[in-house]
Amino acid sequence: MPQKYSPKFVFVSGGVLSSLGKGITTASLALLLQSRGYRVTIVKCENYLNIDSGLINPIEHGDPFLCDDGTEADMDLGTYEKFLNKNMGKLNFITLGQIYKAVIDRERAFGYKGEDVEMPHVCEEIISRITDAGKQENADIIITELGGTAGEYLNVLYYESARILRYRNEEMVLHVHVSYLPTPSHIGEPKTKPTQLSVQRLNAMGIQPDFIVARSKNPMDERRRDRFAFFCNVRPSHIISAPDMPSVYEVPLLFADQKLDELVLKELKLPKRKLEISAWKAMVKKIQKPRLKKVTIGIVGKYLATGTYQLIDSYAALHDALMHASAEVGVEMEIDWINAEKLEKLDKKKRFESLSHLSGVIVPIGWGARGVEGKIDAVEFAREQRVPYLGLCYGMQLAVVEFARHVAGFLDANTQEVDPDSKHQVIHMIPDQQRILENRAYGGTMRLGKWECKVEPNTVASKIYQSNRIWERHRHRYEFNDAYADILEEKGLIISGRSVKENLVEMIELPANAHPFFFATQGHPEYKSRPLQPHPVFVAFMDACVKKADPTPK
Repeated sequence: MPQKYSPKFVFVSGGVLSSLGKGITTASLALLLQSRGYRVTIVKCENYLNIDSGLINPIEHGDPFLCDDGTEADMDLGTYEKFLNKNMGKLNFITLGQIYKAVIDRERAFGYKGEDVEMPHVCEEIISRITDAGKQENADIIITELGGTAGEYLNVLYYESARILRYRNEEMVLHVHVSYLPTPSHIGEPKTKPTQLSVQRLNAMGIQPDFIVARSKNPMDERRRDRFAFFCNVRPSHIISAPDMPSVYEVPLLFADQKLDELVLKELKLPKRKLEISAWKAMVKKIQKPRLKKVTIGIVGKYLATGTYQLIDSYAALHDALMHASAEVGVEMEIDWINAEKLEKLDKKKRFESLSHLSGVIVPIGWGARGVEGKIDAVEFAREQRVPYLGLCYGMQLAVVEFARHVAGFLDANTQEVDPDSKHQVIHMIPDQQRILENRAYGGTMRLGKWECKVEPNTVASKIYQSNRIWERHRHRYEFNDAYADILEEKGLIISGRSVKENLVEMIELPANAHPFFFATQGHPEYKSRPLQPHPVFVAFMDACVKKADPTPK
């Protein structure tokens, strides 16, 4: 008779404010436990009623993270992949929309045998999905990050599910609460009351946290630790100081110094094993190493602001991939976030002048017509001024449009997405996608997930990947129009990669005698870059930017 699956559960909640660092805390603890030889998986529970993150405006909730299996998830899954150095997928991502839909669909199919369906049924669905994620990997420990903050009505069912699990077996479940320790400037000392109130919220839901991770600007002192222990009923050794760090990749080492992983294993009654984290330490040292050279990368997008504040979460995966590459190459990097809508309002001379300080240009993922001409202008600048260019998804499509207009002479060339009346739709929608869109089926219907690509020999792509077969993640609906392939190639465009299954154009570039680095891909290498394994596309781009910024030979 097969043994019943019986993992340990760790829930990570947040208090006081959002974007405090629950994802980093969750990933850091998971990394430490994995580095002690335990099989660990992570689940993110999101509060919204969307089925996934695919149709959410990036400004609303950050850059949706794309998994190998095509799941469009919260960007915390990207953090998990980077820290654990393994792929996440559908089972690692839960939304309330998924939960409610599953419960209602089961009720409509008489799956509850005539019961009146109530909130405990919803909690059982949540518990089942969390457990299934662990079963997939036969995980010893399942760490579940609860979205939002304690006290929100949106996530109360997730907390109730955590309470039910602990009620059934106290030794199997523990709770880590990440909260805020502010230091008001007019007072000058850290204040523990916000966390005290947050823990009271947890207590009101029947949950007593086992650990408090205190996020703050500076390290926590003993007085604050004692007050947390007394008022929150948590042992002093279980209160972890989490001050701001120069790099998020230093957080696991900070937690290890405070023995967080050892204490968690003790609470879960699991044996302490040797911690093997030397590769991670070496990577952190590389990040911390002083850098003599500097590059300025221009990212030309339109999801750049929320109110009067600049937002980078819309391009979070791209930002991380560039950080990984800059550390690998050993160069200091500054990112210039360029608003495509503002750029397109300038004449060509002023536009080129405004971009002249850049060591490299990236046009990333995007949708729709807004700001498109500004992005095409940036491509034109990079191509004409021989500035290293990297196009990602929409950035590849618009590079084709720019080349068709200004090199091949198709002045009205465009993408069907922007101008369905253009005579030269060099980027168009293939018939299968057209049929889907006619039915207004938008969510989860793009070309999603990992796809195999054949790389042409003796190209920039082949030098980057060192292979003639590669796999990249995709998230798009429009494709290169093959009716224009021959004429654009005659004009000097190189098609360096095509999908194995459908023979769709995946990668384009310019030859080395025409441009030092002009490469664009329909895929999304940014979603696969990790601190221990920087993606070669970004390393190659960063190398080219260094040569642009400092052309003197070594």
